[in-house]
Amino acid sequence: MRIVIGADHGGFELKEHVRDLLAAQGHEVTDVGAFTAESVDYPPIAERAARMVAAGEAERGILVCGSGNGVAIVANKVPGVRAVNAHDVDETLLARQHNAINVLTLGGRRITAAQAEPIVAAFLDTEAEGGRHERRVAQITAAEGR
Repeated sequence: MRIVIGADHGGFELKEHVRDLLAAQGHEVTDVGAFTAESVDYPPIAERAARMVAAGEAERGILVCGSGNGVAIVANKVPGVRAVNAHDVDETLLARQHNAINVLTLGGRRITAAQAEPIVAAFLDTEAEGGRHERRVAQITAAEGR
């Protein structure tokens, strides 16, 4: 799978771990930064990754900041992106199944690498259910244009 990943300084360490894990699993990973733990603003990084997902340059995106909230807010400003800041596997499964999320955000200061691994796996391995949820996802998409 083609995955874009990005983080600010607060998510740098977790991003590095997740990036290496995904690459070891054979995914094609594009890292859009940050490339050091030095302080950096997250909006440009999150927007770049989200736009890659929206344009089809990546099938999914994973963004990490200190809380996961800031990058989720930015990603959700990009039409075609549905991002959720997930804290556990159940939340991730529901977001993929019901909302067809295409960007996962994580809090680098809130969860450990060991906690992130099953969350990322659930994000990548779970398909959207469609059905009644597809109608609702279409309504979300329609709201982007209004």
